Amino acid sequence: MDLTLGLVIGVVVIALAFDYTNGFHDAANAIATSVSTRALTPRAALFMAAAMNFIGAHLGTQVAQTVGKGIIDAPDGSHGLVIVASALIGAIVWNLITWYFGLPSSSSHALIGGLVGSALASASVVHWDGVLEKVVIPMIFSPLVGFSLAAAIMIAIYWIFRNSQPGKTNRGFRYAQTVSAAAMALGHGLQDAQKTMGVIFLALTVGGFAEQDDPIPQWVILAAAGAISLGTYAGGWRIMRTLGRRIIALDPPQGFAAESAAATVLYGAAIGFGAPISTTHTITSAIMGVGATKRLSAVRWGVAGNIVTAWILTIPAAALVASVSYFILHAIVE
Repeated sequence: MDLTLGLVIGVVVIALAFDYTNGFHDAANAIATSVSTRALTPRAALFMAAAMNFIGAHLGTQVAQTVGKGIIDAPDGSHGLVIVASALIGAIVWNLITWYFGLPSSSSHALIGGLVGSALASASVVHWDGVLEKVVIPMIFSPLVGFSLAAAIMIAIYWIFRNSQPGKTNRGFRYAQTVSAAAMALGHGLQDAQKTMGVIFLALTVGGFAEQDDPIPQWVILAAAGAISLGTYAGGWRIMRTLGRRIIALDPPQGFAAESAAATVLYGAAIGFGAPISTTHTITSAIMGVGATKRLSAVRWGVAGNIVTAWILTIPAAALVASVSYFILHAIVE
């Protein structure tokens, strides 16, 4: 088999493995609040999230174009494929580390960090303007918008239902959470599956099997959608406990507000700006936002601080692993 073709196949396999880890790492993003409020059973929630992830992956390719073309310029041939493979290894390793410790870090930023780290290690071009505009700025603003929007929705709910019976209201919001959790899962598919599509497309262009201006092939969309759906159904229970209970003990209205706010931010970023924002950052900050409307002490800020630390470390840590992976793969393959 031709070396380049073999490397392309290898990169596609690694990319789909990353997509799978992305799914089980981020399953909690869509369903932790619904499960913790008992709006959905865990298995029903996972099945719904997997199905909505699959559908969401087919709703656009703007984020995939950003990841595939706007972050780095990998050289053609086997050298470029080694760079892409190293980036994926860096992202997978960081996903597994944060999953093990139950920290809801960003698979998206792990992938971006991996791409930047392997590109720097190989002396390839990094589009720093693209990293700033499409990654860093959204990374800062999406949690702030998620926090503020969730708090605003929660305050509106408190005001609208101020005279209603708590038991009846909670039952109603349990039903509503089925819809908001589905919307969150759809947004996760729209955002995160596209990132894997972008990396696979990057590998295809570097390997000479696609042109920069070509559309994302349908088999790439189906493969990425399937891998993230299977990973989601596998479930990330460690992170689910962190999001569902350890930050704040949620009730159904709070869960609905958090999911609705996070889904809105995900759709806006993907469709409006093609920005690969973190579903993890968005839902976590939304949960903090609804908790803060009750009272500031309701949020376990120590847990929140550990999560934010993981956020800050994600890009440089994934970049470091990717750069080490590059030197190893470079020595073996080239």
